[in-house]
Amino acid sequence: MEEGAPQSHPYVPRDLKLPGYVPVVLSQSTIVGVYGLSSLLVVSVIWIISGRFPKTSKIDRLLMCWWAFTGLTHAILEGYFVFSPEFYKDKTACYLAEVWKEYSKGDSRYAARDAGVIAVEGITAVLEGPASLLALYTIATKKSYSYILQLTISLGQLYGTAVYFITSYLDGDNFAASAYYYYAYYVFANAFWVVIPSLIVIRCWKKICAAFQVQGQQKTKVR
Repeated sequence: MEEGAPQSHPYVPRDLKLPGYVPVVLSQSTIVGVYGLSSLLVVSVIWIISGRFPKTSKIDRLLMCWWAFTGLTHAILEGYFVFSPEFYKDKTACYLAEVWKEYSKGDSRYAARDAGVIAVEGITAVLEGPASLLALYTIATKKSYSYILQLTISLGQLYGTAVYFITSYLDGDNFAASAYYYYAYYVFANAFWVVIPSLIVIRCWKKICAAFQVQGQQKTKVR
């Protein structure tokens, strides 16, 4: 390759330097299909198991499924990205490397190892991943701090997603190979971590406020 020539990769900007880049081996349908099926398996298993816990509402069972899904996604998928700086050079068709090669078509900051993205993903993988699995445990065992924990994690997810979108906007919002990848990966795939955490925050806020209200009424009666 001549000096100054565009790198032979599918990402934008075209002059992004990725020495040693190895093209994606697995097809998009395979990558998305494996992730979808594995996620469905996790959700199905948690849903079945949660049905055996006494006095567990359907909403709590759904939340257990969510925390299992998001926790494993953070810890495994995003954890791999954080600790594999040269995933784009992988020649073994490692599934996790293939995922990020493919996702980078929607946001090339991942392949470029953008500092802001690494920071957000690092916090998400190391802190929010294990915390999400802990949230699953607190719902199953009905721990007193369950709502506070869920509220905290969800706020962290919303903050991380906001930083993710805002930094992209400030840097020109031009990191997708095409409009298809922009909306499929950058917008749609991340929308789950905006909508669901927002609903959880609202629910936990109401539950915590209701608990304090009951406590206040009890103190009033004692007096």
